[in-house]
Amino acid sequence: MTAPKLLVIQPDESDPIGPFGDWLTEAGAELDIRLLPGQALPSALGEYAGVVCLGGGMGANDDAAHPWLADVRKLLSKAVGARIPTLAICLGSQLLAAALGGAVAEGDQGPEVGPGLVSKKDAAWTDPLFADLPLMQDVLQFHNDAITRLPAGAELLASSPRYPNQAFRFDRCAYGVQFHIETTPEIVLDWARQSPEMAELTRPDALTPENLAKVHADITETWRPFAHRFVRLVSGDLAPAAERQRTLPMA
Repeated sequence: MTAPKLLVIQPDESDPIGPFGDWLTEAGAELDIRLLPGQALPSALGEYAGVVCLGGGMGANDDAAHPWLADVRKLLSKAVGARIPTLAICLGSQLLAAALGGAVAEGDQGPEVGPGLVSKKDAAWTDPLFADLPLMQDVLQFHNDAITRLPAGAELLASSPRYPNQAFRFDRCAYGVQFHIETTPEIVLDWARQSPEMAELTRPDALTPENLAKVHADITETWRPFAHRFVRLVSGDLAPAAERQRTLPMA
């Protein structure tokens, strides 16, 4: 059987695919990683069975400084239109939301930084990727901006008290997660060094190497099977979400 090929869009050198890439490949996927803007995006998606878009330090609408972001949004929209399974992480989720008509802005509750929990919403219990996750999931947060409005028709899958739009699905197989599930303690410590003003907003012991090691062990336990399910979805071994039932108003 041919390994399903995934296009991995990496908008920022500081946020590689990390362990999440290992989980994808151990489940049988082949990764084509494009580090932007140095490596060009493909002009078409015909050779890819799935798309993953990672995070970065720029804003989802920061086209003035990063004009290639428009191409990322266009490609994500094309993947969704072709019903190619797509998973977008942090900045990636914001780019996906913006590409589909949602809204992204600086978070009005301030940055969300450090280890945290998100909780499943009703739609998650019947979702092919989210159904088997625990009610509360360990994640890593590190963002200023937030998705302030989901695209029309999107299903909310996970929330947190500060920012409700933590995970969503659009149509049957396009997913965005505001949080990080691909990091290592070293990557997070590097972000903290680069953005000390954000790092100091979390509790003092949250970003120690010891605590981050424990948190990432919990993230692995939860999200490694999720990565495996995504490869099954990409491969056609796992059915995508059911079509939404459109009901007419009562007469």
